[in-house]
Amino acid sequence: MAAGFLTLHSAPAHACDIALALAVDVSGSIDAQEYELQMQGLALALRDGAISDALVRAKARISLIQWTGDSRQKLAVNWHDIASIEDVESFARAVEETPRAWRHYSTAIGAALEFTIAQFGPSEACKRRVIDVSGDGFSNEGVEPASLRSRIWQAGFTVNGLAIETSDEDLTGYYWENVVVGEKAFVMTANGFADYPERIKLKLLREVTQQVSHLPLPAPVPAGFLPDAAASPATSR
Repeated sequence: MAAGFLTLHSAPAHACDIALALAVDVSGSIDAQEYELQMQGLALALRDGAISDALVRAKARISLIQWTGDSRQKLAVNWHDIASIEDVESFARAVEETPRAWRHYSTAIGAALEFTIAQFGPSEACKRRVIDVSGDGFSNEGVEPASLRSRIWQAGFTVNGLAIETSDEDLTGYYWENVVVGEKAFVMTANGFADYPERIKLKLLREVTQQVSHLPLPAPVPAGFLPDAAASPATSR
């Protein structure tokens, strides 16, 4: 799989500050109302003045991925170039109108990350390449997300998480330990789906305005983020 990951090339002119893929869980644990809360919450967040202005200033490229079980991922809304508020509105409208791709399958976070990385080909020249992955469950099918982290780091991607907590099993901690990648990567917590719209708004604002560079490799690096052959001091989250 390593050969399939995009890698950083020597200093092309950056066409945009950020390429952002919104990877949304549509697995069987999410009912129709919860799906709508995610889509409408995303669209509402994108229309927030601070976020839409930040996307325009960043000359962002943005897409929407729907994912569930192993081998079930879809580029639900193709990459949009954001050069104006009208471009943000076009993308937000596409998000809220996109049909749900699946309803009854498992949760394969690792496979979702692999698929999402493969969609960044048209956005290679962007300064930052960020995956915003959200979900309400632990990965229970396919490749383990933790096994991909060093290769994702080496390829120059940041993965941030939004854990939708619906039980007492500490999904937030799982995302910290297994999913997120990057020097300034982070996890936000939504306390149930009703909390999702507000949390995704805060998350998007933080992602779009955060400055992250993967060249050269920053130090110190949080434990678990380095390539397998390297060593790093333990750090707390």
